[in-house]
Amino acid sequence: MQKISKLARFYPTFILGYSLLPLVAGAQIDTALGKVSGTLKSIVGLLFVLATIVFLWGVIQFIAKSGDEAGRAKAKGIMTWGIVGLAVMVAAWGIVALLVQYFDVPRGGGNTGGGIPTGPIQ
Repeated sequence: MQKISKLARFYPTFILGYSLLPLVAGAQIDTALGKVSGTLKSIVGLLFVLATIVFLWGVIQFIAKSGDEAGRAKAKGIMTWGIVGLAVMVAAWGIVALLVQYFDVPRGGGNTGGGIPTGPIQ
């Protein structure tokens, strides 16, 4: 009986503590989403730059090896993979944008957290 009376004294504290737990967890999730959003935005921007550099390197190699047929073929392959990389990333962001619009997901702006990151050029 004494154990029950001891627990009864702390019952309001447990109720208050457990009722505030979602607020604490929500704040942590919002902060984590903000960090992930910022990191993802930086990585996608870097990948766009990298794919552009690969394409331009292929163009430079194509021009530099204009007399060598094997060199030109290799440069065409580099340019092709650069364009494929850019097209895949643009298509992925297009699909994400369609899903966001369809499911009405809030878009995150900058590093404010929440939602999904916007495109790399917005």
